[in-house]
Amino acid sequence: MTDSPVLLITGASSGIGAATARHAVQAGWRVVLAARSEDKLEALASELGGEDKAIPVRCDVTNWDDQQAAVAASTDAFGRLDASMANAGFGAKRGFLEESVEHWRAMVDTNVFGCALSIRAALGHFRAQNAGHMLLTGSVAGRRAMPGSLYSATKWAVTAMGESLRAEVADSPIKVTLIEPGMVDTPFFDDRPSGALEPDDIARAVTYALSQPAHVDVNEILVRPVNQAP
Repeated sequence: MTDSPVLLITGASSGIGAATARHAVQAGWRVVLAARSEDKLEALASELGGEDKAIPVRCDVTNWDDQQAAVAASTDAFGRLDASMANAGFGAKRGFLEESVEHWRAMVDTNVFGCALSIRAALGHFRAQNAGHMLLTGSVAGRRAMPGSLYSATKWAVTAMGESLRAEVADSPIKVTLIEPGMVDTPFFDDRPSGALEPDDIARAVTYALSQPAHVDVNEILVRPVNQAP
C-alpha cells in the first residue's frame, strides 16, 4: 500500500468528488480529500479505511494557502502526489437578472480562480518530478453556451484552462484530462433531476482516465445521460 499512487480531490465532500474517492480507493489509489466541510470529509475518510488510505484536509479552493497546504498534506502523509482533480464548483440560476451579484462573485471565484489555483498548486510538484496527472471537472455547459448562464461561462473557462495547460506541459509526460459531465444527480441541484447520471458514472470515467498506461493521455471525456439534449 505504501507504493500506491495518490490522488488529491477538491470538492471531495459530496457528489462527484466523494464518488471518485470511493472508486479510486477501490482501484488501489490513496486519496487526499479536500473541501470546506470538515465533518463530511472526516466521515468519508473513515469510510474509506482511515489514514492509511484517505486523509481529510480542510480547503477553500479560493485560498492559495489552503491549496498549497493540500498538496503539502499529500506529500507529508503519503510521500507522493500522482494526480490532482480540480473538482470544486457550484452553479447559479440561469438569467443575467437572477441570483445576487455576491453569489455570482463566489461562483466565479470558486469555479474559475479556484480551478486555476488547483492547477498552480499541483503543477510545481508535477514539474519537479516530471510526471503527474491533472484532471479538471468541466461540464457540457463548457462546450456550448447556455441561455443566460454565467455558470456556463465559468465552465468554458475551465475548458480553456485544460487546453492551455495541456499546451504548456506538452514538453513533458504530465497528463491533462477534462471531465465533462452532463446532468448528474448531485447536491448541485436544488430540485433533483430525473433521468440524470449518478456520481458513480462520472467516477468511473475518472478512474478510466487514471488507469491508462504512461504513454496514453485521455484528453477529454464527455459523459451525458441517454437522450440528454445536445
